[in-house]
Amino acid sequence: MSIIYFLIGCSVFMALIFLGAFFWAQRSGQNDDLYTPSIRMLLDDEDIPSPKK
Repeated sequence: MSIIYFLIGCSVFMALIFLGAFFWAQRSGQNDDLYTPSIRMLLDDEDIPSPKK
């Protein structure tokens, strides 16, 4: 029965770590621009030179 308490404690600790990482990502601006990355490949007009043999 004591292993269940240990596992519950570990899962709560891991959840707090992930919650802290989420809030850190929000504060550092990781999700500021959600639209541009999805259309970046459509707007890319660079010509890639083909290798010559």
